[in-house]
Amino acid sequence: MTQQKPVTHLAFIRASNGRSVELGMRLRDLLEPSLRTPGCLSFSVQRSQVDSDLWLLSGSWSDQQAMSGYFASPTLEVFGELVQEQVVSSLDLHTFA
Repeated sequence: MTQQKPVTHLAFIRASNGRSVELGMRLRDLLEPSLRTPGCLSFSVQRSQVDSDLWLLSGSWSDQQAMSGYFASPTLEVFGELVQEQVVSSLDLHTFA
């Protein structure tokens, strides 16, 4: 039997000019539902101390399957909305095992 390994994602999200406060509020709305997601070990939203338009969304998951399920969940539909509404200017996602 294969042992499942914890995985982590880090998403660096840049707000469009003048939209950082709105982006932060919308990202913080993800905290509670994300923490309730099966397999979620931790989840946080942080704002850069030196670049007020840069946000970090990070989560740790019990295994790849749990993280993939989260990425496919309706909770993350907010990212499509943020891009469509031009609240986000860039998104850089990295995953680690």
